[in-house]
Amino acid sequence: MRLCVLAILLLTACAPQTLTVGTPVRQASLTPTNAVMEDAACLPLRVWAAEDPTAIILGVHGFNDYSRAFELPGPWFAERGMTFYAYDQRGFGEAPALGKWAGSDTLVHDLRTVTSLLATQHPDIPLFIVGSSMGGAVALAAAAEEGLAADGLILAAPAVWGWSTINPLYRSTLWVAAHTAPGYTLTGEGLGRLPSDNLEMLRQNFQDPLIIKETRIDSIYGLVDMMDQAYLSIEQVKPPVLLLYGDKDEIVPRGPVDDIKGRFENDLSVKDYPEGWHMLLRDLQRETVWQDMAEWMKRVSTALK
Repeated sequence: MRLCVLAILLLTACAPQTLTVGTPVRQASLTPTNAVMEDAACLPLRVWAAEDPTAIILGVHGFNDYSRAFELPGPWFAERGMTFYAYDQRGFGEAPALGKWAGSDTLVHDLRTVTSLLATQHPDIPLFIVGSSMGGAVALAAAAEEGLAADGLILAAPAVWGWSTINPLYRSTLWVAAHTAPGYTLTGEGLGRLPSDNLEMLRQNFQDPLIIKETRIDSIYGLVDMMDQAYLSIEQVKPPVLLLYGDKDEIVPRGPVDDIKGRFENDLSVKDYPEGWHMLLRDLQRETVWQDMAEWMKRVSTALK
């Protein structure tokens, strides 16, 4: 009995860590370079502004990435009359606590807050969220709650490979690892998986110190939580959705993505790309994807009038 109690205490002591978020001390606001949250956390903000925007786009980056992920599509959309915003989520890029997992609720709250601020700053202009990989999971979870100030979601290879769909052996192994060695890091080297066919972009990412190369086990554990929350939220999502997926994606399995297609109860459009990889917005055929996104946003915007 004493050994059992000791084992439980040891597991509790090594529980996955989540970034501590401060108490609200101010109203959230936008500056030219930051989204400032209620706890005064500054989330770096990038803006590619159109002169007279017909749409507002908010980019939500993927795991271990940051707002620079949108430096290719951002200017393209701005040149076509759509202002593109992107921010660093907590624990990523230049946001607070690089490498620490902020928690699903915090990431969702931050997205809803930034979306609301943009809707207030740009009234009467359609606002779309573009979530890439983990960003797609955050967007889905945010859209499952009432009152998200967005007119549509674009999900590029959304990360929906959570506890409900993951291999039971992987699930148990990750749980044990996260509760015994939460700070241990993994690099992913040796897996032999490519996220894109844009090798020059991948080389630049490898050299970028703000892109996380060594990932804490408890961050991976938190990511799976986030993906599962997204996977289970599909029926509650209200805004129209454009779902994008590449047939050559080696990061997010097709199975869970195909599964969620049949569970949306809203306006769903799907685009599959035979030559598409995981980083659809940065692959070599990226402009095809951007064009599809622009046409879909125009259709949704027209329907809102």
